[in-house]
Parts: sequence; C-alpha cells; structure tokens
Amino acid sequence: MTPPMTNQLEQLRALSAVVADTGDIEAIARFRPLDATTNPSLLLKASALPAYAPLIEAAVAAAQGADTAARVGDAGLRLAVAIGGEILKLIPGRVSTEVDARLSFDTEATLAQARRIVELYDQAGIGRERLLIKIASTWEGIRAAEQLEREGIHCNLTLLFSFAQAVACAEAGVYLISPFVGRILDWHLANGTPKPATPADDPGVQSVARIWQYYKRHDYATVVMGASFRNTGQVLALAGCDRLTISPELLGELEAGHDTVARALNDDGQRAAPSAKLDEAGFRWQHNEDAMATDKLADGIRRFAADQRKLEDLLTRHLS
Repeated sequence: MTPPMTNQLEQLRALSAVVADTGDIEAIARFRPLDATTNPSLLLKASALPAYAPLIEAAVAAAQGADTAARVGDAGLRLAVAIGGEILKLIPGRVSTEVDARLSFDTEATLAQARRIVELYDQAGIGRERLLIKIASTWEGIRAAEQLEREGIHCNLTLLFSFAQAVACAEAGVYLISPFVGRILDWHLANGTPKPATPADDPGVQSVARIWQYYKRHDYATVVMGASFRNTGQVLALAGCDRLTISPELLGELEAGHDTVARALNDDGQRAAPSAKLDEAGFRWQHNEDAMATDKLADGIRRFAADQRKLEDLLTRHLS
C-alpha cells in the first residue's frame, strides 16, 4: 500500500524552520512551529480572544507608574510578556516581543524598553534564551540591536525592506532579520507594476532571496526569516530560507496541500569578503534611493504605532 503523500507544510519543515506569525495560542498549538512572532497588530487581535481576558486583567492590576499614561504603558508591556509566556508553553524555541514602534528613531529609549521587557520575562521565570526583542530596522533601531546583542539579548529586526537595511543588520551582528515579502509586492502593484507571472518573479520574493544569498556569500551568521506573506506561492518560492514566519491561514493552506515542495534557495558554497562597512550617511542614502523601502518602512512604523495606541486605549478602559 502506498503511504499518503506528506503535506506541503511538513515538506517545508524539512527545508526551512517554520515560525507562526500570530499570537493565537490555539493556532500555535495546532501548527507546532519552532518559534512565534508577535507585534502590536497581532497583540491587538489576540486581546479580543476570550482566552486572553484574564491576562489583560492581570496586566492592568499589576501595572505601575506615576500617572495613567505610565501605568497604561507598563500594562502594555506586561500584557505582551504574559502573551509571550503563554506562547512559550507551546513552542520549543523563541518568541519575539516588539519594542514600541514610536521609539523607532530613539536608540536609548529602545534600549531601555528592551531591557524592561527582558526584566519582565525574567520575573516570570523566562530566560533571555527564549526571547527575541523585535525592533524596527531604522538606523537607530539597528544601533540599539547592536548594543543589545553585546549584552546577550538577541534581536529580531523587523520592517526590513531595503538591501541597505539587511547589510547594516548583518554588520551589526543582529541575531535575526525579518525581511518582508507581501508588503513589497503590495507597493509594486499599487505603483503600476504588473502582477508577477510566477512567485519567483515576485519582487518581495526576489528581495529576500538576494539578502539570503548575500549573507551566505559573506558568511554572516544573521538568520534570515522571510515574513509578511500574502499567499503560499510566495512561501514556497523561498523554501530553503533559514526561517519563514507564516500566518495561521497560510499554514492551514500548506497543511491541506500535497504538491511536491522543492528547495528554492540554494547555497552555491562560494565565499567572499564583504565590502567596507556602511556608515550612517551611506545607509541613509542607499535606503533613501529605494522608494519602495522608504515608503513601506515609514508606513509600517505608523501602522504598528496606530495599533499600539488602540491597544493602550483598550487598557485605559480597563484601568478606569
């Protein structure tokens, strides 16, 4: 008797580490990812789930601060850590917890909040070996991540759209980057580019593939985790990438699919020394030259900040 064909999700796991892009513990329990990533948008969505109501109440009850704004901010961090703690009960690896996007251009404030997040996890009995601090890939954010890595606090650099961002992150010794795929395609389609004929022609897929090849060529240890997928075609076109963070909806589609999954990214084994390090002026100019990346980084920061404010409004209502 011929055994049933392995589904696409299981085939993909043999080529890339699969990460869940969600704060939904039921979805995480179902799909058994290595790691899980969260952000303000996902935490806002998760906060509407009945399973998290006790965590919200506990975060609000424990919140500290001299005024309402400070207490709300502290409650937000406690809620993010509490949700992260629940997720860590279900996965063997790490959870990413994000620094407030409104601090994206302030290195010192990013450092302070990152250390506070680590402190709150430590108070909950969770060590930094289970964590990634998620920071926007601005020049200031990359500098904060460089310092945190020196302190043994590993980071996930998000909202990464340009090659300059990827190079600067590798040079800073960042543990992991999350280059976006779907949002890059969104921008190109909105600006008149025809829909790609195949997933391999997708500009978001091509961006991640270029970064992955560059890291391998120059022996950078930074993990590349493709993110922000719009469809399974984009995911499978990056099979072989170090890690892929995927929404529950797309994980379900992959689980239901049985077509063969082939390795899409291959390391040719060639190695070369990297060029001179990017300084701040070089980084800003190269990033500025990429209109898509400039637009999407700014837009992503604004969107995460807006959802952070909505989450704080929810916590304010609970406080009152």
